[in-house]
Amino acid sequence: MDTYSLGFIGGGRVARILLGGFKAAGVALPSVIASDLNPENIDRLRAAFPQLKSAGSDNTKPAAQQVVLLAVHPPAVASALSDIKAVLRPDAIVVSLAPKFTLARLSALLGGFNRLARMIPNAPSIIGAGYNPMAFGPGLSVAEKQSLAAFFSPLGDCPEVAESKLEGFALLTGMGPTYFWFQLEALRGLAEGFGLTSADITPALKRTVCGAARTLLDSGLSPAEVMDLIPVKPLGEDEAGIKEAYQARLPALFAKIKP
Repeated sequence: MDTYSLGFIGGGRVARILLGGFKAAGVALPSVIASDLNPENIDRLRAAFPQLKSAGSDNTKPAAQQVVLLAVHPPAVASALSDIKAVLRPDAIVVSLAPKFTLARLSALLGGFNRLARMIPNAPSIIGAGYNPMAFGPGLSVAEKQSLAAFFSPLGDCPEVAESKLEGFALLTGMGPTYFWFQLEALRGLAEGFGLTSADITPALKRTVCGAARTLLDSGLSPAEVMDLIPVKPLGEDEAGIKEAYQARLPALFAKIKP
């Protein structure tokens, strides 16, 4: 597996997730440098990853690395690309981690540079259990695509998908954990109150969550049949409201991030 020097444009949550995943997997990165307008973000990164070099707010320094990770929110993408387009190495690969900006638009903002990829990062990558779909620009060879996907593989699965599907994955996998985490934490806390210890809860909750997903997706039963497997539904009266929240909010968010 090739190992690249990394430059992060943006040192916030996504940078922490990816670097945390590489650290958890024991991957030794030859060089990592990050820039961010907020010095507190860089300080937090360096506290967790002492090998990281700070570029302050200077985006041109991380842009000089082999793989340049664009880890900023969509409103900041155009400005960041304007900062770096004149200093990119000819053999660099720019990986955008943001929705909304297509490969074609990224290339145009970089003055025609097309050694590009897009990836939708997934927070469980921080423990190597991520699902990070990728799409690649025309400037990368098949071998380079395979090498880049292999480089990110310690973070979890990194399938190549059609670029048109990335915003859908942003809602499904990029934001997906947030739909469940607060509920699982509430359930964990209640289980402690029911007399279970952490040693009891941790394996039980892991297996329950993974098993529930597999039962829904792999059992061959219809969704209605799966949901009928357990007769007692303590939150049954709340299901309609929860489903309504999904329907009211997620399509509107998808429309907002769609190119």
